[in-house]
Amino acid sequence: MVLWLGHGDAYELLGELVTAEYGLADLPPVEREENGKPFFPSAPGLHFNLSHSGGLALCGAGGAPLGVDVELVRPRRAGLARHVLSGREYAWFQQQGGGWGTFYTLWTLKEARVKCTGLGLRQAPRTIAVPLLAPGEEGTLDGLVFRAYSGETWRAAACCVPPETPSGRIVRIS
Repeated sequence: MVLWLGHGDAYELLGELVTAEYGLADLPPVEREENGKPFFPSAPGLHFNLSHSGGLALCGAGGAPLGVDVELVRPRRAGLARHVLSGREYAWFQQQGGGWGTFYTLWTLKEARVKCTGLGLRQAPRTIAVPLLAPGEEGTLDGLVFRAYSGETWRAAACCVPPETPSGRIVRIS
């Protein structure tokens, strides 16, 4: 799996990624599955996913289903973590100091999982299980592979179906 992080439009970044990494002249037409997940009908072996937060855009592409999420770290309403994290996740969140960076690490893992599976946030967030990972760590759960990432002002995650694995790094595009 290849991950690119940049500023601006996620689809423009995706076009640059598929040209540079996969040798495609242009971004193939994009359609959506019944559940809303985007795909390339003309390139069925090339899977991708997009995310954006503020001015950031994150794109992932690979040979198996995948999901990515990026979020700017910013304070949210008090009690949000208790509402969206499972008991196990909330205990770990508290053990890590209960900061917003840790919250967004867990949240991006949840978002990446539902985007990988194509389920979306149709269920209560606390029921979406993810491994407890700090940025830079990789783990598996329920047959999926996860990795957490961080920058000074953002957190991100990737989730994919083996044999694909999330990249150990994100390529940053200016």
